[in-house]
Amino acid sequence: MTFPTYFEAFDARQMLVDYPIGDAFTARYTGMSRDELRSLQEAQFTRLMTRGWEIPFYQRLWGAKGIEPGDIRSLDDITRLPVYDKTDLMASVAAQPPYGDFAGRGADPVIFHTTSGTTGRPQPLLFGPKGREITNLLVGRMYRWQGLSPQDVVQSVYGHGMINGGHYIREAVTHFTNSLFLSAGTGIETRSANQVQLMADFGVTVLVGFVDYIRKLAEVARDTGLLEQMNIRMICGHLGTEDRAATEAAWGGAKAFDWYGVGDTGSIAGEGPERDGLYVWEDAQYLELLDVESGAPVGVGETGDMVVTCLFKDDIAPCIRFNTHDITHELTGTNATGMAFKRIAGFKGRSDNMVKLRGINVFPHAIGSIIENRADLTGEYVCRLVRDPATQRDDMLVILESRGGSDAGELATLLRQGLGVEVAIALEAPGGTAALTQIDVRQKPIRLIDERGL
Repeated sequence: MTFPTYFEAFDARQMLVDYPIGDAFTARYTGMSRDELRSLQEAQFTRLMTRGWEIPFYQRLWGAKGIEPGDIRSLDDITRLPVYDKTDLMASVAAQPPYGDFAGRGADPVIFHTTSGTTGRPQPLLFGPKGREITNLLVGRMYRWQGLSPQDVVQSVYGHGMINGGHYIREAVTHFTNSLFLSAGTGIETRSANQVQLMADFGVTVLVGFVDYIRKLAEVARDTGLLEQMNIRMICGHLGTEDRAATEAAWGGAKAFDWYGVGDTGSIAGEGPERDGLYVWEDAQYLELLDVESGAPVGVGETGDMVVTCLFKDDIAPCIRFNTHDITHELTGTNATGMAFKRIAGFKGRSDNMVKLRGINVFPHAIGSIIENRADLTGEYVCRLVRDPATQRDDMLVILESRGGSDAGELATLLRQGLGVEVAIALEAPGGTAALTQIDVRQKPIRLIDERGL
């Protein structure tokens, strides 16, 4: 039986022409106009829509809105297409287990992973060779733009197993950066004490992963007396609302870079060398910011849900107007790198994790940025949402880790000013929230515990 192997299923050389890395990447996109970029996107979108119409999931989704092939002629028409989210994908899985009908499999190779299951049952993720390698490339070229070199030794604390994250980060580094890669995984895969020993033994210079755990590892390294033996110069993680300054200080002044992406889409945006916002990889991703409640496009500078179309995923599993339910806003003004790409502020919270307190929309993840740069706090926190059965009033208790000397009243005032509503404060010693956040065993720590019983 004849069938293509992985690297015969797509043109890897053409991929590097279409999605350059290194010096070729900066040269192309610092010299490109927005009109040229739009033209590139339009060509990709046309191919993507052709493939989308071959997938049963989109046939149902679009057909239910009366949309027919040929109705969507360009990106100007994209707002006519309905958005979808994880609930729609999981409904597809429930109706047609175990993979759903949102991926078109054939004889070509398929890479299969799942999401972490942070918000429920893990979701199947299927990739074709082309889509997978461009997903890897976007991360690899971002790391290189940020300063990763072949001389670096990279330790990853992303999860492995069925979870996609650790695997595609490994592929990104090994396929596109030439750096040495240590796949340590999460704290449950490699104990924290062993993690820091690996760093010391193999001369790790760069850490990649979720910064909550990366920051915790600095404490372990200090407690075990290994911190002074290390030379961590760079951290590439999902800062979002986390404390950049505290993360850098914990590792002796290492330079921390932020980026954003989800399992369905891969990397969507990342900081460049100047760290002046997250650049959207617009040669591969089309990003819309939509109002959380109305679904209409928001103005520049206004906060909205990130809705993503992967322009390059025209093989097995197209991704067309996927609502991540992560919120951000677009940055304005001239960027420091000369790139043609637009910039966003990064992850600012989840709209489906939004809490309404006394008529005010509260995003628990916003607390991270409010408490950053405070020497008395570790940066770790968790929120407990409760409802008074007598008054039916909702209240939020914010548990903060304090190194000592914190004033709960002062912190309550700080959070009231930052969130726009009053919350209660409780203080715990360092490590006191770990059992609730599950920081040692989860890819993404829990930040909100809803105890209302709704």
